[in-house]
Amino acid sequence: MNHTTEFPRHTQWLAAVLLSTVITACGGGDRGRDPILGTNADAVIPPTVTATAPVNNATAVPINLRIITADFSERIAPLASAANFTLTCAAPCTSPGSSLSLDSSGRIVTMTFTPGTQLAPLTAYTLTITGATSTATGVAMTAPYVARFTTGATADSTRPRITVTVPATTANGPTNGIAVNTAISATFSEDMQPATLSAASFTITCPAPCTAPAATVGYAVGTRTAVLSTAAPLAAGTTYIVTVTSAATDLAGNALAGNQGPLPAASNYVWSFTTIGPTAPANVTVQSTNPAAGASSVCPHATVNATFSQPNGVRMDPLTVNTGTFTVTGPGPAFAPVTASSVVLDGASGRVAVFTPAALLVAGTTYTAKIKGGANGVKDLAAPANSLANDFVWTFSVATCTTPAGPFASAIPLGAAASFGIMATSATTSTGPTRINGDVALSPGTSQGIPPAQVNGVIHVNDAQAAAAKADLLAAYNTAKALPPGTGPFSLGGGTDLSGLTLAPGTYTSATTILINGPAAVVLDGGGNANATWVFQIGSSLTTVSGGVSLIGGAQAKNVFWVPTADATIGTNTIFQGTILAGRDVTAKTGAVINGRILAGAIGAATVALDGNTVNVPAP
Repeated sequence: MNHTTEFPRHTQWLAAVLLSTVITACGGGDRGRDPILGTNADAVIPPTVTATAPVNNATAVPINLRIITADFSERIAPLASAANFTLTCAAPCTSPGSSLSLDSSGRIVTMTFTPGTQLAPLTAYTLTITGATSTATGVAMTAPYVARFTTGATADSTRPRITVTVPATTANGPTNGIAVNTAISATFSEDMQPATLSAASFTITCPAPCTAPAATVGYAVGTRTAVLSTAAPLAAGTTYIVTVTSAATDLAGNALAGNQGPLPAASNYVWSFTTIGPTAPANVTVQSTNPAAGASSVCPHATVNATFSQPNGVRMDPLTVNTGTFTVTGPGPAFAPVTASSVVLDGASGRVAVFTPAALLVAGTTYTAKIKGGANGVKDLAAPANSLANDFVWTFSVATCTTPAGPFASAIPLGAAASFGIMATSATTSTGPTRINGDVALSPGTSQGIPPAQVNGVIHVNDAQAAAAKADLLAAYNTAKALPPGTGPFSLGGGTDLSGLTLAPGTYTSATTILINGPAAVVLDGGGNANATWVFQIGSSLTTVSGGVSLIGGAQAKNVFWVPTADATIGTNTIFQGTILAGRDVTAKTGAVINGRILAGAIGAATVALDGNTVNVPAP
């Protein structure tokens, strides 16, 4: 895998450190105490883990996992011993045999299991990383990094797919009006094996007499995004074809479900675009933060988020959003750094950086967050990249708080039901060109009418997996219904039409029905918080006619839950976001797209009826 695009960034950073040393020696380096580092602003930061795959605290991890990966904030030396990267589990479970490798970027460490290894089902595993040393400074990690995950009961046979491309994919292609200085990226529905995303499997070409540009490929573990960077700007007025081949595989070895062939076979993903002249350079800015600057009642379980505004709407470069460029510290004079479970760019929006603390924040404490600017800070995907001009720093204070209804809502754990795009307790039917990107379950019914060729996953009928999913559907339904009902603006009148409304995160409650009649969509605004959650408690039925559901501000489909006691109907050609936890039947009308799940029959026999629909199970 070629990550040579990262080397100049670290070369520049090392040069800056050396220059700082020279200035200090000459008496010009004392610029005061940095509020983040607690020393001079050019102090050296030890390498830290930016993200792991599986993500820390993941559940239902497939037992046929082949590899585990960890992404670092900078280039590190190869780990000296397997003892520096261990995966353990409590007896009688046995830790799997494995080998370690460091990719050519020097950032991603991969633990590869011995062929034939299978993880124990329904088992907690602990990943511990120690001893990583920066190649630029020789400074080592100051403390071990620990991540945990729990396996599910089954293997993963769902092929990964591409969810977002830059430039955007259009149905009939090419996409017009793309600036020649735009980098190219692809975001996936699952964590991918970094070694399978390279200049050989992620390519850009153009028809003769155009010459295909030289390019390098980098992968950001936590964001599930591969970035293709060309050595020089593209040619104006030219059509380019981008291909991600089926050589790209997920952590379980499943090859890509592209757009060049029908399921269940793997295929390449291809899209095209036509260029215009370059966009002018300008600085990236921080548009908003969550918590806001000066916030005084932040809950201890909060994550810290920053939403960027980029020139000309380009996405941020996920390779520059990491634990080295986004830090949080406690109060002075110690300015102790907060250990991050992960620091990643939200893959759905490409604009929200998310710092997830490894432990709860401490009530009564004021924290300082910093986004690094300048040559070695965050950047966008323009070529050359636009950067944040200066460091962006803000503070917030943490208070003891509960999780009431209204502006706060809890994500609903789905357990064994999480991998299922469709689940019913009586029957499933399908007409037209339906495509389910996820598993299908039927229990205890016997009438399974979704053809296998429409399912990018596994069909379970009255087996142990279907029974476990049914039980966890009921548990999730009961959890959602048991949340304190919404009050004030979160209390919805009977038959409320959400069309055209913009809704903040929270628990919304209607004693009867909820409608989305359209033509405008209901907009769910995360306010820059990629973990923002919506739960819609619906006493009777959910019906959409047109308009659908739209997500902005870092909102993600995986954090939206619609919970009708009775039935749900998704309207013709609408775009719907979120998981439906229905008491009874669910019908999706012609052409509707559901970015979420349809889980029907929590409290009674239920049918899921499809008609030329697409169901995309969200990434965890």
